Formats: sequence, structure tokens, C-alpha cells
Amino acid sequence: MGKIRVLIADDHSVVREGIREILNKEPDIEVVGEAADGLEALEMVRAAKPQVVLLDIGMPGISGLEAVSLILETSPECSVVVLTMHSKESMIHRVLDSGALGYVLKASPVSDVIEAVRAANRGEYFLSSKIKAEVVGAYIDSRREKPPVKGYDLLSEREQQIFRLVAEGNSTNQIAEILSVSPKTVEKHRTNIMKKMGLKDRLDLVKMAIRLGIIDTELWEQ
Repeated sequence: MGKIRVLIADDHSVVREGIREILNKEPDIEVVGEAADGLEALEMVRAAKPQVVLLDIGMPGISGLEAVSLILETSPECSVVVLTMHSKESMIHRVLDSGALGYVLKASPVSDVIEAVRAANRGEYFLSSKIKAEVVGAYIDSRREKPPVKGYDLLSEREQQIFRLVAEGNSTNQIAEILSVSPKTVEKHRTNIMKKMGLKDRLDLVKMAIRLGIIDTELWEQ
């Protein structure tokens, strides 16, 4: 059996170096790439084809939450483990909702990072040992009972991505680069979004995103 191929995405080189040294000491794990922001992580996923991505959600550029979704769209067979200093249950739910399988606090013991990689590679959830174990169970239960979000659920998957990227402050050209589509395509989707949700301008869109919990101002303050 081959080693678990891991990509590390964090905007601090010291953090990346430390995690790389830790993981490369494990006989069943190999670090195959590093990235300093969300866009670079997407490019590295395409190039290095990792099985697991360790992702800091506080990086510049694309938000970490959006990066999770885009990474999984680019490479559905890949699993994502989020590294963060945020321990609020609401943030944990948002990360898991984005498709990540692991949530590890940066203050956690080294063993948590290693076990999170192995668990994610098996397709299993993993929470930092500093987080209560029942959080995952509560999250899964809430997903079963979660009512549809009126308006937002009318959007296609691509429109939802563009909705979030616009709300996060990305320009048409930046979104086109992130999604590897033309600016014209982005504008077309954006027009459809405004019509479907009854929005007049970007300010309306941002207010709606905050109200629905699609974006989280807590990440902007990191």
C-alpha cells in the first residue's frame, strides 16, 4: 500500500515546515506539496493530486470555507482536514458543512494532526481532542433536520459558489480565475443569482449572505 499523499495549505511558512517535518516522519504519510493561500492550494491539488489536504481557513484571498468546496469540486476523491484556532461550535458546523472531514485546532497535540490525516483518508470524520466528541453527532443530526434556505436553494451549485465568492468581495475577474471560467460566464451567473433571489445590488447580496450564514464575519477578523 502506498503512502497517504498530503498537501499542506497555510499562509505561515513556519507552520507548513513544522507540519511537513511531523508528517514526513510517519511511515505511511508523505507531504507532496505546500500552498500559501487558497488559490495556490487549488492549483497544487490539480498538480500534486493529494489524497488529503490540510487547510488553514484563515488564509488570504479565497476564504478557507470556500476553498474547501472548490478543492472537493476539483478533486472529489480528495479529503480535507481544516487547521484553525477557532473552537466555536458554529464554526465547526460550517466547516463540516463545507465538506471537510476533519477539524483540528492549532493548539492540539501533534498526534491529532497525524490521526486526522489517517481518518480523512479512510473517509471518516475527525475532531481535535480539545473539542467535545458529541459535536460531530449533533452536526450530523442537524443536517438531517436542516430546513431548506428559501431563495438560496433555488441557485445551482455553480451559482451558489459565485454567490459566496461575490459576497466575500471577489471581483468578476478574480472569480473567473478561481473557477477557471470566463468573466462573461461569471457575469451571466451573477445576473441569474440577482433575479432568482430578488436582489438589487452587491450590498443586498452581502446582507443576504450574512443573514443566511453563507459567509462568516468571524473569519475576516482573524
